[in-house]
Amino acid sequence: MDRPYEPTLHWLHGAPLGDSAGYLSRIDPRARVIAAMVFALLVAAAGAWPVLLASLAVAVGGVALSGLAPTVVLRRLMPLELVMLLLLLLLPLGGEGAAWLRLGPLAFSRDGLVLALRVALKGNAIVLGLMGLLASMDAMTLGHALSHLRVPDKLAHLLLFTVRYLDVLDRESRRLRAAMKVRGFRPRMNLHTYRAYGYLVGMLLIRSFDRSERIVAAMKCRAFRGRFYVLNHFSFSRRDLPFCLAATALFILLTWANWLWMTR
Repeated sequence: MDRPYEPTLHWLHGAPLGDSAGYLSRIDPRARVIAAMVFALLVAAAGAWPVLLASLAVAVGGVALSGLAPTVVLRRLMPLELVMLLLLLLLPLGGEGAAWLRLGPLAFSRDGLVLALRVALKGNAIVLGLMGLLASMDAMTLGHALSHLRVPDKLAHLLLFTVRYLDVLDRESRRLRAAMKVRGFRPRMNLHTYRAYGYLVGMLLIRSFDRSERIVAAMKCRAFRGRFYVLNHFSFSRRDLPFCLAATALFILLTWANWLWMTR
């Protein structure tokens, strides 16, 4: 029997809503969602180095305003930094242009290194920006905010169910792997190990499908008609106005600076 579960944005933050006492956690979720989307798009489209550095500084400031613990932020950034380190090692090898560094037969190009640094800056700025704006928001609040922003209900439901049942599938996978270890399974580089992992994935898919049918039946028994109804709705207050004005001014400034720098 599954333990009670409170869905939170585990990919951004490890604590449910209420554990963060920062300023941003008290802002209207709709404004935070819009700000996160606009910020991510601006950073992804930016090409000027000063704009990228300024975006990273803004994202770090947003994390500070959200009240997240530095240890939580660093722990959540570790997978991203490992990917960025891999890019810093591989992209210069395949880049064109003059070689910046040679180590035997390996030639690291300057263009590849610049591209890798640009990708690393953008990735860190976007993830930190999303972390600061959305990390203290639980999944139900995010789904509610998306519904208010006229996002299609199916997409909002897909997000809610994904966040809700990722943990369930992870626990099911842990149980299956524990059962394999009890039966003496030890992974090795051979055909038996590959076959065993194939059976593990297949069994996980079968159990997931069976669980989804039970969930659909339970929802139909509760008269689900494709929409979640909520009792408490969001309201725009005075404390949201400074955030909206500051975010709008910041986005205009970043856009203008990027345009000015790229047209020089």
